Amino acid sequence: MSNHLFDRLLPQDIEQSRVFITTEHGHDLTFGDLLTQSAQLAQGLAEAGVKPGDVVAVQVEKSPQAVLLMLACLRLGAVFLPLNTAYTAPEVAYFLSDSRPKVFVCDPSRLSELTPAANSADVAHCLTLDASGEGSLMQRATGRSGTFANAARGPDDLAALLYTSGTTGRSKGAMLTHANLASNAEALRGLWRFSRDDVLIHALPIYHTHGLFVAINVALLAQARLLFLPRFDVNEIMSLLPKATSLMGVPTFYTRLVAHPGLNAAATARMRLFISGSAPLLAETHREFSTKTGHAILERYGMTETGMITSNPYDGERRPGTVGFPLPDVAIRVAEPATGARLAQGEIGVVEVRGPNVFKGYLNMPEKTREEFRADGFFITGDLGFIDAQNYLHIIGRGKDLVISGGFNVYPKEIESEIDALEGVVESAVIGVAHPDLGEGVTAIVVAKPGAQLAPDAILASLKTRLASYKCPKRIIMVEDLPRNTMGKVQKNVLRQTYAGLYGG
Repeated sequence: MSNHLFDRLLPQDIEQSRVFITTEHGHDLTFGDLLTQSAQLAQGLAEAGVKPGDVVAVQVEKSPQAVLLMLACLRLGAVFLPLNTAYTAPEVAYFLSDSRPKVFVCDPSRLSELTPAANSADVAHCLTLDASGEGSLMQRATGRSGTFANAARGPDDLAALLYTSGTTGRSKGAMLTHANLASNAEALRGLWRFSRDDVLIHALPIYHTHGLFVAINVALLAQARLLFLPRFDVNEIMSLLPKATSLMGVPTFYTRLVAHPGLNAAATARMRLFISGSAPLLAETHREFSTKTGHAILERYGMTETGMITSNPYDGERRPGTVGFPLPDVAIRVAEPATGARLAQGEIGVVEVRGPNVFKGYLNMPEKTREEFRADGFFITGDLGFIDAQNYLHIIGRGKDLVISGGFNVYPKEIESEIDALEGVVESAVIGVAHPDLGEGVTAIVVAKPGAQLAPDAILASLKTRLASYKCPKRIIMVEDLPRNTMGKVQKNVLRQTYAGLYGG
């Protein structure tokens, strides 16, 4: 039996002299280097006791060596667990105690801080890897053979474990198989037309589906090249546009590019594709980017448990405010949350998905896994949305963000769209806050453009002409910016905590 995912990403007959990664310092890593160095790392991990099925947990800064580590885990048949670099020691302790990894790899600067958490989870070895690719992990690989007999792994074997963001309770470990990751990457390569001619600007983190399993796996399958940046810097991105063909980013990338004085059609003339995901892209940003560059950003939709689910078309209209159509072999539907009954076109309900991309379940949580699947195998995403007359999917928010005010359902996205369309508004977030009379009071948090003269009363007066009274905010709060997680998603749970006592509840 082959190694289902690795053999697709890096077949032995690959052109080894081709460059896969170019760093910001101009250092190249070829496909041959990937094969050789991942083999050396696999041997080092095997000596540390890692066997097929074992978890390797990783909390390190972005580097080419971190990518090699992921590939080494695939070769070993291990389960790769990337952790957000912002997680604190108590958070890391939870992930380690829940996943029970054989090896934990962290930044050397945090080794003493995190070792107690590893010890309490009975981790056999704590190894280190820093942003420059140095540490005890690489020392274990030095001098070893450049070949390795890959572990046999089938489509249903686990390849990765990704923890959900945990904004509403305990974070859950989503178990992703070789087939989940392979099918998703293969579908996206075809849909987005990635080839050997592509040069992808990679400025995303690699502890998340987007930067790791979408960007890297798609590029590997296509034998494309990555311009590999440690983080997003708008000036650096602008300087690389003439050398690249594609960019995958979060909405923040595009709002900052739109604000850059150098963004125009000439600057993006060599680019063929701009992709956005991980958080909703404002329709206004979509339109401004198109006006300045002539490029329509391609927005897609996915989640930790499923990889990518839908995408706007490569050919055809990329509609602002929508996330397009299901990927090949993926089925979606919109259902009534309580019963699972399929809703008619245009009706708002919970988005459900079934396909080869859908995860195997939550680690150590069989009851929760059963709760999140319908009897016919559809996974309940928890996202609210609807399918329009042209079959484009619209996401209007998480089910947990639904506001019930005075017995009426209020969908924050509808109100946010109206506020965002007002002159002088950058963006907004609408939440429900405990209210003594209404149950929840509709509350809008608004960010204005610098110098804009926006008063809450004026915003409310405008909304009252376009929205039913029960949808209009009881309070409008002006702020300089909205709290976001590392992937650019607005943290509405933080806003709800911040304004919990606003109405005296």
